[in-house]
Amino acid sequence: MSTHSSATGSLVIHSARIVDGGEIADDGWVRIEDGVVTARGTGAEWAPADEVVDAAAIAGHGALLTPGFIDIHGHGGAGASFDDGVDAIRTGRDLHRAHGTTRAVVSLVTAPVESLARSVAIIADLTETDPDVLGSHLEGPFLDPGHHGAHEPSLLRHPTAEAVARLLDAGRGTVRQVTIAPELPGGIDAIRQIVAAGSAAAVGHTDADAATAVAAFDAGASILTHAFNAMPGIHHRAPGPVLAAAADHRVVLEAIADNVHLDPHVIKLVFDSAPGRVALITDAMAAAGSADGHYDLGAVSVTVDNGVARADDTGSIAGSTLTQDVALHRAVQAGVPLAEAVQALTETPARAIGRGAALGGLRIGMLGDAVLLDAELRVARVWSGPALVI
Repeated sequence: MSTHSSATGSLVIHSARIVDGGEIADDGWVRIEDGVVTARGTGAEWAPADEVVDAAAIAGHGALLTPGFIDIHGHGGAGASFDDGVDAIRTGRDLHRAHGTTRAVVSLVTAPVESLARSVAIIADLTETDPDVLGSHLEGPFLDPGHHGAHEPSLLRHPTAEAVARLLDAGRGTVRQVTIAPELPGGIDAIRQIVAAGSAAAVGHTDADAATAVAAFDAGASILTHAFNAMPGIHHRAPGPVLAAAADHRVVLEAIADNVHLDPHVIKLVFDSAPGRVALITDAMAAAGSADGHYDLGAVSVTVDNGVARADDTGSIAGSTLTQDVALHRAVQAGVPLAEAVQALTETPARAIGRGAALGGLRIGMLGDAVLLDAELRVARVWSGPALVI
Protein backbone atom coordinates (compact mmCIF):
# COMPACT_ATOMS: atom_id res chain seq x y z
CA MET A 1 0.00 0.00 0.00
CA SER A 2 1.35 3.43 -0.86
CA THR A 3 0.35 6.97 -0.03
CA HIS A 4 0.73 9.64 -2.66
CA SER A 5 0.26 13.37 -2.64
CA SER A 6 -1.69 14.76 -5.58
CA ALA A 7 -1.10 18.40 -4.72
CA THR A 8 0.85 19.28 -7.88
CA GLY A 9 0.52 18.34 -11.53
CA SER A 10 -2.27 16.39 -13.16
CA LEU A 11 -3.49 12.91 -12.28
CA VAL A 12 -6.05 10.63 -13.91
CA ILE A 13 -7.34 7.53 -12.12
CA HIS A 14 -9.41 5.33 -14.41
CA SER A 15 -11.07 1.91 -14.71
CA ALA A 16 -12.57 2.03 -11.20
CA ARG A 17 -16.00 1.72 -9.70
CA ILE A 18 -16.39 5.21 -8.26
CA VAL A 19 -18.31 5.19 -4.98
CA ASP A 20 -19.33 8.73 -4.13
CA GLY A 21 -22.37 10.68 -2.99
CA GLY A 22 -24.35 7.56 -2.17
CA GLU A 23 -23.99 6.20 -5.72
CA ILE A 24 -21.71 3.83 -7.64
CA ALA A 25 -20.48 4.55 -11.18
CA ASP A 26 -18.87 1.64 -13.03
CA ASP A 27 -15.78 2.08 -15.24
CA GLY A 28 -15.27 5.57 -13.89
CA TRP A 29 -12.41 8.01 -14.03
CA VAL A 30 -11.43 11.14 -12.11
CA ARG A 31 -9.04 13.90 -13.12
CA ILE A 32 -7.22 15.80 -10.37
CA GLU A 33 -5.12 18.88 -11.13
CA ASP A 34 -2.98 20.52 -8.44
CA GLY A 35 -4.91 18.56 -5.84
CA VAL A 36 -8.40 19.56 -6.98
CA VAL A 37 -10.93 17.46 -8.92
CA THR A 38 -11.38 19.09 -12.35
CA ALA A 39 -13.23 16.43 -14.37
CA ARG A 40 -14.94 13.10 -13.99
CA GLY A 41 -16.67 10.60 -16.23
CA THR A 42 -16.94 6.99 -17.36
CA GLY A 43 -15.27 4.95 -20.06
CA ALA A 44 -12.12 6.06 -21.89
CA GLU A 45 -12.94 9.72 -22.57
CA TRP A 46 -10.22 11.12 -20.35
CA ALA A 47 -7.39 13.38 -21.50
CA PRO A 48 -3.70 12.58 -20.93
CA ALA A 49 -2.17 13.62 -17.61
CA ASP A 50 1.20 13.82 -15.89
CA GLU A 51 0.32 10.60 -14.07
CA VAL A 52 -2.21 8.03 -15.25
CA VAL A 53 -3.28 5.30 -12.86
CA ASP A 54 -5.10 2.19 -14.05
CA ALA A 55 -7.11 1.27 -10.97
CA ALA A 56 -7.84 -2.24 -12.16
CA ALA A 57 -4.15 -2.90 -12.82
CA ILE A 58 -3.27 -1.92 -9.26
CA ALA A 59 -6.25 -3.17 -7.26
CA GLY A 60 -7.62 -5.87 -9.53
CA HIS A 61 -11.04 -6.54 -10.98
CA GLY A 62 -13.73 -4.68 -9.08
CA ALA A 63 -11.37 -1.93 -7.92
CA LEU A 64 -13.16 0.83 -6.02
CA LEU A 65 -12.30 4.53 -5.88
CA THR A 66 -13.79 6.55 -3.03
CA PRO A 67 -13.24 10.01 -1.61
CA GLY A 68 -10.65 10.16 1.15
CA PHE A 69 -11.96 8.98 4.51
CA ILE A 70 -12.51 11.60 7.22
CA ASP A 71 -12.33 10.67 10.90
CA ILE A 72 -13.95 13.27 13.15
CA HIS A 73 -13.25 11.31 16.35
CA GLY A 74 -9.96 9.50 16.99
CA HIS A 75 -7.34 9.62 19.74
CA GLY A 76 -4.21 8.03 18.28
CA GLY A 77 -2.54 5.11 16.58
CA ALA A 78 0.77 3.31 15.96
CA GLY A 79 1.56 3.46 19.68
CA ALA A 80 1.10 7.25 19.83
CA SER A 81 -1.60 9.21 21.65
CA PHE A 82 -2.84 12.48 20.16
CA ASP A 83 -2.75 14.03 23.65
CA ASP A 84 1.06 13.88 23.56
CA GLY A 85 1.79 16.62 21.04
CA VAL A 86 2.91 17.18 17.47
CA ASP A 87 5.17 14.15 16.93
CA ALA A 88 2.58 11.81 18.40
CA ILE A 89 -0.18 13.29 16.25
CA ARG A 90 1.91 12.88 13.11
CA THR A 91 2.81 9.30 14.02
CA GLY A 92 -0.82 8.38 14.56
CA ARG A 93 -1.93 10.21 11.44
CA ASP A 94 0.63 8.33 9.31
CA LEU A 95 -0.89 5.06 10.45
CA HIS A 96 -4.47 6.09 9.76
CA ARG A 97 -3.62 7.72 6.41
CA ALA A 98 -2.25 4.38 5.23
CA HIS A 99 -5.71 2.96 6.00
CA GLY A 100 -7.50 5.58 3.91
CA THR A 101 -8.06 8.41 6.40
CA THR A 102 -6.80 11.41 4.44
CA ARG A 103 -8.08 14.03 6.92
CA ALA A 104 -8.87 13.84 10.61
CA VAL A 105 -10.00 15.79 13.61
CA VAL A 106 -7.65 15.23 16.56
CA SER A 107 -9.59 14.13 19.64
CA LEU A 108 -8.39 14.94 23.15
CA VAL A 109 -9.50 13.13 26.30
CA THR A 110 -10.38 14.82 29.56
CA ALA A 111 -7.59 16.79 31.21
CA PRO A 112 -7.36 20.01 33.25
CA VAL A 113 -8.66 23.01 31.29
CA GLU A 114 -5.27 24.71 31.04
CA SER A 115 -3.68 21.51 29.77
CA LEU A 116 -6.43 21.12 27.18
CA ALA A 117 -6.03 24.77 26.15
CA ARG A 118 -2.33 24.16 25.48
CA SER A 119 -3.12 21.06 23.42
CA VAL A 120 -5.82 22.83 21.44
CA ALA A 121 -3.39 25.68 20.66
CA ILE A 122 -0.78 23.19 19.45
CA ILE A 123 -3.35 21.56 17.17
CA ALA A 124 -4.38 24.99 15.88
CA ASP A 125 -0.75 25.57 14.86
CA LEU A 126 -0.62 22.12 13.29
CA THR A 127 -3.59 22.86 11.01
CA GLU A 128 -1.42 25.52 9.35
CA THR A 129 1.43 23.12 8.54
CA ASP A 130 -0.25 19.70 8.18
CA PRO A 131 -3.18 19.82 5.73
CA ASP A 132 -4.53 16.46 6.93
CA VAL A 133 -5.21 17.82 10.44
CA LEU A 134 -8.64 19.48 10.43
CA GLY A 135 -8.63 20.72 14.02
CA SER A 136 -9.46 19.40 17.45
CA HIS A 137 -12.29 17.61 19.23
CA LEU A 138 -12.69 18.06 22.96
CA GLU A 139 -14.13 14.85 24.35
CA GLY A 140 -14.36 16.26 27.84
CA PRO A 141 -14.08 17.61 30.46
CA PHE A 142 -17.82 18.47 30.41
CA LEU A 143 -19.06 14.89 30.80
CA ASP A 144 -21.38 13.00 33.15
CA PRO A 145 -19.35 11.26 35.90
CA GLY A 146 -21.74 8.30 35.72
CA HIS A 147 -20.84 7.77 32.05
CA HIS A 148 -17.16 8.70 32.21
CA GLY A 149 -15.99 5.65 30.28
CA ALA A 150 -12.23 5.89 29.89
CA HIS A 151 -12.08 9.49 31.13
CA GLU A 152 -10.57 10.25 34.54
CA PRO A 153 -13.60 11.06 36.74
CA SER A 154 -11.72 13.43 39.04
CA LEU A 155 -11.00 15.75 36.10
CA LEU A 156 -14.61 16.08 34.94
CA ARG A 157 -16.32 19.42 35.58
CA HIS A 158 -19.43 21.42 34.83
CA PRO A 159 -19.24 23.71 31.81
CA THR A 160 -18.90 27.36 32.77
CA ALA A 161 -18.92 30.12 30.19
CA GLU A 162 -15.36 30.98 31.21
CA ALA A 163 -13.99 27.43 30.80
CA VAL A 164 -15.74 26.94 27.46
CA ALA A 165 -14.45 30.30 26.19
CA ARG A 166 -10.92 29.50 27.35
CA LEU A 167 -10.86 26.33 25.26
CA LEU A 168 -12.55 27.78 22.18
CA ASP A 169 -10.29 30.85 22.22
CA ALA A 170 -7.18 28.66 22.50
CA GLY A 171 -8.24 26.88 19.31
CA ARG A 172 -8.47 30.11 17.30
CA GLY A 173 -11.39 28.75 15.30
CA THR A 174 -10.03 25.20 14.90
CA VAL A 175 -12.04 23.42 17.61
CA ARG A 176 -14.32 21.37 15.36
CA GLN A 177 -16.47 19.67 17.98
CA VAL A 178 -16.99 19.60 21.73
CA THR A 179 -18.67 16.63 23.42
CA ILE A 180 -20.90 17.67 26.30
CA ALA A 181 -23.44 16.13 28.66
CA PRO A 182 -26.33 18.56 28.23
CA GLU A 183 -27.95 17.74 31.59
CA LEU A 184 -25.01 19.22 33.51
CA PRO A 185 -25.57 22.63 35.11
CA GLY A 186 -24.90 25.14 32.34
CA GLY A 187 -24.93 22.43 29.67
CA ILE A 188 -27.56 23.90 27.37
CA ASP A 189 -26.02 27.38 27.60
CA ALA A 190 -22.61 25.87 26.82
CA ILE A 191 -24.04 24.21 23.71
CA ARG A 192 -25.30 27.60 22.50
CA GLN A 193 -21.88 29.12 23.25
CA ILE A 194 -20.03 26.37 21.35
CA VAL A 195 -22.28 26.65 18.31
CA ALA A 196 -22.10 30.46 18.31
CA ALA A 197 -18.32 30.13 18.07
CA GLY A 198 -18.62 28.06 14.90
CA SER A 199 -17.92 24.66 16.45
CA ALA A 200 -20.17 21.62 16.51
CA ALA A 201 -21.62 20.67 19.88
CA ALA A 202 -21.94 16.93 20.39
CA VAL A 203 -24.13 15.14 22.94
CA GLY A 204 -22.22 12.34 24.63
CA HIS A 205 -20.95 10.71 27.84
CA THR A 206 -24.35 11.64 29.18
CA ASP A 207 -27.24 10.51 31.34
CA ALA A 208 -29.67 12.60 29.26
CA ASP A 209 -33.14 11.29 28.62
CA ALA A 210 -34.84 11.87 25.26
CA ALA A 211 -36.37 15.20 26.32
CA THR A 212 -33.01 16.57 27.45
CA ALA A 213 -31.38 15.38 24.22
CA VAL A 214 -34.11 17.11 22.21
CA ALA A 215 -33.47 20.31 24.16
CA ALA A 216 -29.76 20.00 23.36
CA PHE A 217 -30.46 19.57 19.65
CA ASP A 218 -32.87 22.49 19.70
CA ALA A 219 -30.08 24.56 21.30
CA GLY A 220 -27.85 23.69 18.35
CA ALA A 221 -26.09 20.40 19.16
CA SER A 222 -25.69 18.53 15.89
CA ILE A 223 -23.65 15.37 16.64
CA LEU A 224 -24.25 12.34 18.87
CA THR A 225 -20.89 11.10 20.19
CA HIS A 226 -20.41 7.35 19.52
CA ALA A 227 -24.08 6.40 19.52
CA PHE A 228 -25.17 3.94 22.23
CA ASN A 229 -21.83 4.11 24.05
CA ALA A 230 -21.59 6.10 27.30
CA MET A 231 -25.29 7.01 27.30
CA PRO A 232 -28.66 5.46 28.19
CA GLY A 233 -29.82 2.83 25.74
CA ILE A 234 -33.24 2.42 24.13
CA HIS A 235 -36.08 1.30 26.38
CA HIS A 236 -39.64 1.09 25.10
CA ARG A 237 -40.78 3.63 27.70
CA ALA A 238 -37.54 5.60 27.80
CA PRO A 239 -36.26 6.10 24.24
CA GLY A 240 -33.12 7.95 25.31
CA PRO A 241 -30.74 10.14 23.31
CA VAL A 242 -30.14 7.70 20.42
CA LEU A 243 -33.73 7.72 19.21
CA ALA A 244 -33.94 11.47 19.82
CA ALA A 245 -30.93 11.92 17.55
CA ALA A 246 -32.18 9.48 14.93
CA ALA A 247 -35.49 11.36 14.72
CA ASP A 248 -33.80 14.75 14.22
CA HIS A 249 -32.63 15.44 10.67
CA ARG A 250 -30.20 18.05 11.94
CA VAL A 251 -28.13 15.48 13.85
CA VAL A 252 -25.28 13.21 12.71
CA LEU A 253 -24.80 10.01 14.71
CA GLU A 254 -21.23 8.81 15.22
CA ALA A 255 -20.85 5.02 15.12
CA ILE A 256 -17.89 2.80 15.99
CA ALA A 257 -18.25 -0.17 13.64
CA ASP A 258 -15.73 -2.51 15.26
CA ASN A 259 -18.19 -5.22 16.42
CA VAL A 260 -17.07 -4.42 19.99
CA HIS A 261 -18.69 -1.06 20.68
CA LEU A 262 -21.69 -2.03 18.56
CA ASP A 263 -23.06 -5.43 17.61
CA PRO A 264 -23.40 -5.82 13.82
CA HIS A 265 -27.20 -5.80 14.12
CA VAL A 266 -26.96 -2.45 15.90
CA ILE A 267 -24.58 -1.06 13.27
CA LYS A 268 -27.25 -1.85 10.66
CA LEU A 269 -29.96 -0.40 12.91
CA VAL A 270 -28.14 2.94 13.21
CA PHE A 271 -27.86 3.24 9.42
CA ASP A 272 -31.50 2.25 8.91
CA SER A 273 -32.68 4.71 11.57
CA ALA A 274 -30.70 7.73 10.35
CA PRO A 275 -30.08 7.37 6.59
CA GLY A 276 -27.39 9.74 5.34
CA ARG A 277 -26.64 10.88 8.91
CA VAL A 278 -24.13 8.32 10.18
CA ALA A 279 -20.43 9.15 10.57
CA LEU A 280 -18.22 6.09 10.94
CA ILE A 281 -15.52 7.08 13.40
CA THR A 282 -12.61 5.08 14.80
CA ASP A 283 -12.41 6.47 18.37
CA ALA A 284 -9.00 4.83 17.97
CA MET A 285 -6.45 5.07 20.75
CA ALA A 286 -2.70 4.54 20.60
CA ALA A 287 -2.96 0.76 20.15
CA ALA A 288 -4.57 1.05 16.70
CA GLY A 289 -2.13 -0.57 14.28
CA SER A 290 0.02 -1.65 17.21
CA ALA A 291 0.38 -4.61 19.55
CA ASP A 292 -1.70 -5.71 22.51
CA GLY A 293 -0.38 -4.47 25.84
CA HIS A 294 -0.54 -1.54 28.26
CA TYR A 295 -1.21 2.02 27.11
CA ASP A 296 -2.18 5.39 28.57
CA LEU A 297 -5.30 7.19 27.38
CA GLY A 298 -4.94 10.60 28.96
CA ALA A 299 -4.87 9.99 32.72
CA VAL A 300 -6.32 6.47 32.39
CA SER A 301 -4.26 3.28 32.22
CA VAL A 302 -5.53 0.90 29.54
CA THR A 303 -4.87 -2.72 28.64
CA VAL A 304 -5.42 -3.97 25.09
CA ASP A 305 -6.15 -7.69 24.83
CA ASN A 306 -6.96 -9.29 21.48
CA GLY A 307 -7.44 -5.84 20.00
CA VAL A 308 -10.00 -4.71 22.63
CA ALA A 309 -9.00 -1.76 24.83
CA ARG A 310 -10.35 -1.54 28.38
CA ALA A 311 -9.57 0.76 31.31
CA ASP A 312 -7.59 -1.05 34.00
CA ASP A 313 -9.54 0.37 36.95
CA THR A 314 -13.14 0.10 35.69
CA GLY A 315 -13.10 -2.35 32.78
CA SER A 316 -14.82 0.24 30.57
CA ILE A 317 -14.13 0.06 26.85
CA ALA A 318 -11.34 2.60 26.32
CA GLY A 319 -11.48 3.69 22.72
CA SER A 320 -10.81 1.23 19.92
CA THR A 321 -8.02 -0.20 17.81
CA LEU A 322 -10.08 0.46 14.68
CA THR A 323 -9.03 1.95 11.35
CA GLN A 324 -11.57 3.34 8.91
CA ASP A 325 -10.98 0.71 6.22
CA VAL A 326 -11.91 -1.95 8.78
CA ALA A 327 -14.95 0.12 9.80
CA LEU A 328 -16.03 0.08 6.14
CA HIS A 329 -15.62 -3.69 5.99
CA ARG A 330 -17.53 -4.23 9.24
CA ALA A 331 -20.40 -1.99 8.14
CA VAL A 332 -20.75 -3.80 4.82
CA GLN A 333 -20.56 -7.15 6.63
CA ALA A 334 -23.40 -5.93 8.86
CA GLY A 335 -25.57 -5.42 5.78
CA VAL A 336 -25.05 -1.72 5.12
CA PRO A 337 -25.01 -1.04 1.34
CA LEU A 338 -21.51 -0.15 0.13
CA ALA A 339 -22.44 3.32 -1.10
CA GLU A 340 -24.05 4.18 2.24
CA ALA A 341 -21.08 2.89 4.22
CA VAL A 342 -18.66 4.96 2.10
CA GLN A 343 -20.87 8.03 2.54
CA ALA A 344 -20.54 7.54 6.32
CA LEU A 345 -16.74 7.72 6.00
CA THR A 346 -16.63 10.70 3.66
CA GLU A 347 -19.49 13.06 2.90
CA THR A 348 -21.34 12.82 6.22
CA PRO A 349 -18.40 13.44 8.58
CA ALA A 350 -17.23 16.32 6.36
CA ARG A 351 -20.68 17.89 6.61
CA ALA A 352 -20.83 17.29 10.37
CA ILE A 353 -17.87 19.61 10.94
CA GLY A 354 -18.89 22.14 8.31
CA ARG A 355 -16.42 21.09 5.62
CA GLY A 356 -18.80 19.43 3.16
CA ALA A 357 -18.20 21.95 0.37
CA ALA A 358 -14.57 20.95 -0.13
CA LEU A 359 -14.15 17.49 1.41
CA GLY A 360 -15.86 14.12 1.34
CA GLY A 361 -16.59 13.88 -2.39
CA LEU A 362 -14.94 13.41 -5.77
CA ARG A 363 -16.98 16.08 -7.50
CA ILE A 364 -15.55 18.92 -9.59
CA GLY A 365 -14.06 21.65 -7.43
CA MET A 366 -13.54 19.45 -4.37
CA LEU A 367 -10.14 18.56 -2.97
CA GLY A 368 -8.61 15.50 -4.62
CA ASP A 369 -8.47 13.16 -1.64
CA ALA A 370 -9.06 9.62 -2.88
CA VAL A 371 -8.73 6.01 -1.75
CA LEU A 372 -8.31 3.04 -4.07
CA LEU A 373 -9.56 -0.27 -2.64
CA ASP A 374 -9.71 -3.77 -4.02
CA ALA A 375 -12.93 -5.76 -4.21
CA GLU A 376 -12.29 -7.06 -0.67
CA LEU A 377 -12.18 -3.45 0.60
CA ARG A 378 -8.45 -3.50 1.26
CA VAL A 379 -6.66 -0.19 0.70
CA ALA A 380 -4.33 -0.27 -2.32
CA ARG A 381 -3.38 3.40 -2.65
CA VAL A 382 -4.21 6.75 -1.05
CA TRP A 383 -4.00 10.23 -2.52
CA SER A 384 -4.32 13.43 -0.51
CA GLY A 385 -4.87 16.90 -1.87
CA PRO A 386 -3.63 20.31 -0.68
CA ALA A 387 -4.49 22.36 2.35
CA LEU A 388 -8.12 23.20 3.00
CA VAL A 389 -8.50 26.96 2.71
CA ILE A 390 -10.97 28.10 5.37
